[in-house]
Amino acid sequence: MIPSFRFEIEPVLPFRLDFTVWALRRRPDNIIDRWDGETYRRVLVIQGTPMEIAVCQPDKSDVILHILVNGTDPTEELKSTLADVVETMLGTKRDLSDFYTTARRSESLYTLSNRFLGIKPPRFPTVFEALINGIACQQLSLDFGITLLNRLTKAVGAPLTLESGVVYAFPGPHEVSLLTVEDLRAMSFSRQKARALLDLAKTMIDGEIEINNFTELSNEKISEMLRELRGVGRWTAEYVMLRGLGRLDVFPGDDVGAQKSLQNWLNLPAKPAYDEVKKVTEPWHPYAGFVYFHLLLSGLAAKGHITDAYAAIENDILRKTQGP
Repeated sequence: MIPSFRFEIEPVLPFRLDFTVWALRRRPDNIIDRWDGETYRRVLVIQGTPMEIAVCQPDKSDVILHILVNGTDPTEELKSTLADVVETMLGTKRDLSDFYTTARRSESLYTLSNRFLGIKPPRFPTVFEALINGIACQQLSLDFGITLLNRLTKAVGAPLTLESGVVYAFPGPHEVSLLTVEDLRAMSFSRQKARALLDLAKTMIDGEIEINNFTELSNEKISEMLRELRGVGRWTAEYVMLRGLGRLDVFPGDDVGAQKSLQNWLNLPAKPAYDEVKKVTEPWHPYAGFVYFHLLLSGLAAKGHITDAYAAIENDILRKTQGP
């Protein structure tokens, strides 16, 4: 019998688990952040022990998140650690009332925020994972970037055997450091990216970058420090600040997909370049990065992966008019 235990956390409302998880996982074939329509699952490694968290929100208006942990026995310290990780990853403690006040000043933003009311800003559990994601997805389609991350995770991520099968944790610096350039090339990483990943793992192991001090630094200083790493440019640095550090004022201005989304949403004559992105998003300060997540959800809704609030209302009306 696999050991397990349960606990609960109470998010700051409004909160929608489905919207937040999709902003985190980005694509349906992501094997790291898994979602079956009701439950979010992910393997975490805490003090060397892999365990799976399964998070659900039985009612979308529920004020309580129910969390099942598979693979280990409970301790109060472990519950506290896991609660902190979940709250960081799913942004459950972020009070976004000021954002909704800002959104009311713009009809387009007000409409967008209402479509995805309840999304919280997700974060990767570590800056290392954010950097690996950024490097993997550079200058590639997001779909293929996720494929690379899946291959990396299956290759060296800590495995956990459950009744449903084997699942994997995202690898840490030590696991990645055990690979070679040739190993990564066999997963379809470019030689340049392979070297960047191995250098990053070594840098993290050696403690050459003081991540713990990032909270005290300006965006400009963090960007400068990150861009000293092999394979990290402006886009990756901004991506890490948003998705790894929770800097909601950062909108990755070089993100081609986000540029296209801005063009379509705001009816711009052309896809905005970096400087224009910064100008367009300035009125949303300090929540430009949070709008980035809304635009991501809009794209996922267009592909049929999620149902936004307006579509849910329309579907409910349709069901009622059609009868049982």
